[in-house]
Amino acid sequence: MSLTIRHLTADDIDLMEALSTTFGDAFHDVATYTKNRPSAAYLRRLLGGDSFIALAALKNGDVIGGIAAYELRKFEQERSEIYLYDLAVCVAHRRQGIATALIEELKRVAAARGAYVIFVQADKGVEDEPAIALYTKLGVREDVLHFDIAVEGTNPLRPSRQ
Repeated sequence: MSLTIRHLTADDIDLMEALSTTFGDAFHDVATYTKNRPSAAYLRRLLGGDSFIALAALKNGDVIGGIAAYELRKFEQERSEIYLYDLAVCVAHRRQGIATALIEELKRVAAARGAYVIFVQADKGVEDEPAIALYTKLGVREDVLHFDIAVEGTNPLRPSRQ
């Protein structure tokens, strides 16, 4: 089976929906990624815009992994950062270099956009140990604190950790 990494465009609505399903399965959070799917028009705008990056790993036409990332344009210099928001590979296809291939393609996309860094978060704990090992192999670790600030009238997506 040959692996293809595809940068999704506004014409790839079906692949984006398959990627959302892959994220839900991989993160054991199907409801978040599939229950209230955005409309095709919303996905077309998102994929056709210049701030969102979706990469899908395909084997025999099936989505087996992918990345969702955001380009954040900086104000202090004419450059940007890429926030790697989600990365997942289906369980049956892990430990085959697919996540590394996805990140390598994201690096090419980032360079073409003039970004100077890609950053990613990983949660401490057993479940994210493989992700932490991958990111440690590919980058420099920084220990930071993460805070969710509720928008008035809403609850943060993550419960507070005290």
